[in-house]
Amino acid sequence: MPGQFNLSIDNAVQLAREAEKAGIAGILLFGIPQAKDELGSDSYDDGGIVQSALRAIRENVTDLLLITDVCLCEYTSHGHCGVVRHGDVENDATLQLLAESAASHVRAGADMVAPSDMMDGRISAIRHKLDSEGFSGVPIMAYSAKYASGFYGPFREAAGSTPRFGDRRSYQMDPPNAREALREIQMDIDEGADIVMVKPALAYLDIIARARDRFDVPLAAYQVSGEYAMIEAAARAGWIDRERIILEATTAIKRAGADIIITYYALELAQRL
Repeated sequence: MPGQFNLSIDNAVQLAREAEKAGIAGILLFGIPQAKDELGSDSYDDGGIVQSALRAIRENVTDLLLITDVCLCEYTSHGHCGVVRHGDVENDATLQLLAESAASHVRAGADMVAPSDMMDGRISAIRHKLDSEGFSGVPIMAYSAKYASGFYGPFREAAGSTPRFGDRRSYQMDPPNAREALREIQMDIDEGADIVMVKPALAYLDIIARARDRFDVPLAAYQVSGEYAMIEAAARAGWIDRERIILEATTAIKRAGADIIITYYALELAQRL
């Protein structure tokens, strides 16, 4: 992913300052721990990498929304998004760990949490945990319609989160299935999600449009690493006008109905526009 980097905490602070100065509303933090284990314990450790970064950024910026990805895949040695037992991902056993991770992030300074795991019932579990710790005002942005997509490849390579065995199709969505997306979104809203998300974005503009027509809640869309990498590769080959395509692609996401666009181009777009 040319132009993208895994950042140390001090460099993350500097980039957060640039984002705040550019007028970006918020940033979404992902963490890569020094060591991974079977249960992804760094994700819910109050001294973990994301928690440490949150405290450092919070000391240096005031007008930037700090959002954290809540999932285990970047922290587990097996690369799956939940607890693995006998070769299978255990949905219910994962919920408590996700809730603990979300609460730990909020204690460290997160303004919003964004669970991306796609376990059933995780919004309810996180909402209950946050409420029980006095964080009832902290919103949840749910990765509600997250497809089992090939567009995640560059990010997984960078984060070292590719599953060591199998894949994530048992808990992420089947790309040909559109109706299930609406059911998943409805379930997350019923469980207490404040914002819902479609991921990836460009190959799923129809899902964004359907969700916009059906639900009256804030809708986010994630322009993922593969989308970014294709634009950059084609531009470097001289096949496309890079700046024009970046604007056209993100405009399409907005036109489809997204209120919030999560993109690697956020800082560049804010500076250009």
